[in-house]
Amino acid sequence: MYCKQADLWNSIGRKNPLIVQAARGDPISRPPAWMMRQAGRYMAVYRKLAEKYPSFRVRSETVNLIVEISLQPWRAFRPDGVIIFSDILTPLPAFGVPFDIEEVKGPIITSPIRSEEGLKALHPIELDKLHFVGESLRILRNEVESGAAVLGFVGAPWTIATYIVEGCTTRTYATIKGMCHTAPHILKGLLSHLTQAITDYIVFQVNSGAQCIQIFDSWGGQLTPDMWEKWSKPYITEIVSKVRKGCPQIPLVLYINGNGGLLERMKGTGVDVIGLDWTVDMKDGRRRLGDGIGLQGNVDPAFLFSPLPALTEEIQRVVRCAGRRRHILNLGHGVLVGTPEEAVAHFFDVTRELRYDQLFGEDLAPDLASERLNVYPLKTGFAAGQCQNEHGGGLVQLAPPKSSLRALNSCTEKFVGEVEGHDNILLVVLGISSSGTKI
Repeated sequence: MYCKQADLWNSIGRKNPLIVQAARGDPISRPPAWMMRQAGRYMAVYRKLAEKYPSFRVRSETVNLIVEISLQPWRAFRPDGVIIFSDILTPLPAFGVPFDIEEVKGPIITSPIRSEEGLKALHPIELDKLHFVGESLRILRNEVESGAAVLGFVGAPWTIATYIVEGCTTRTYATIKGMCHTAPHILKGLLSHLTQAITDYIVFQVNSGAQCIQIFDSWGGQLTPDMWEKWSKPYITEIVSKVRKGCPQIPLVLYINGNGGLLERMKGTGVDVIGLDWTVDMKDGRRRLGDGIGLQGNVDPAFLFSPLPALTEEIQRVVRCAGRRRHILNLGHGVLVGTPEEAVAHFFDVTRELRYDQLFGEDLAPDLASERLNVYPLKTGFAAGQCQNEHGGGLVQLAPPKSSLRALNSCTEKFVGEVEGHDNILLVVLGISSSGTKI
């Protein structure tokens, strides 16, 4: 399993988008932002399109409609991430589970799997049946270029299994929870099959252009922490491990609705970023999980109905609590139906204006200085070609003990000219001029 196409994408577009940088813990000037369900019924353009194409399956499985809907919020608000318009159940028919979506009832699976006989209907995922997903991701990658990260997503095995076993949405999950005790071998067989199919689907999305993948274990929070540890975590961990071997450069995000009791366990799956729902205090989440893992979220979606100054304050509070590294700003859940578009626009406008050095009242240099530091002497004949950052990014510091301003300007111009086009290089000039003035 290898993300061959991902290497080609990276060679074409060398600059990592802000979301990828944040997920990796690179030093950046502000948090990137996107929203779960950022394309949807709260947008007038979407509602108009849905009137013309009333079937959700048609909208989410037709290339030109997928692309159009995915780009609607990008054109309107310019988020830092463009997530493909799809559904976690989309790949089910490709491995033997037909389904439909009814407007009121939601997903319907007419033949739930609850027996050995039901397991026999499953087969390895046929990715050619998901060509519309691959084609859409390729188009989106070309459309947004370096302006945003293209995001793919999947459902976690437990969450997908709830639909396959229950046959529809449920509030109790009584059937599948019962199977944990009455038919554990059948449930384990189903979860194992889903694990491989989802792994293959992630690699397919990455090879089609996705730069970051979110795993939705939407109903994992319906399990007790001990039951999640047994029935969800091992399968997510296996997916992460397999994807990591083939696609080590792709950040993986894990989101669970109602995850306050699971944070430390979620960290153990090996993902790069953990999405917090709005019921978890961001400051507490950072304290519990530490600085070595990314956090995503977690503005309460209801704040988008508040006065705009209140929304601004909440955005700033969440960012401060998350810290200046490894944070992707998002909501704690999806955008709610009826959310004012003006509020969504304000959310992204505020985020674009944020600067960590202003929020935290200190300069970025000390934080950045903890990264790789290459020091080059400042002189008129400076060999700027040495600074072309062979190691893939970092901090380049020109540090003369004393120098004239003319020499400084000459060196800086030469350096900038020779490294133009190289990514992730910050030029910091430190020193004292011949007159004793700090530079």
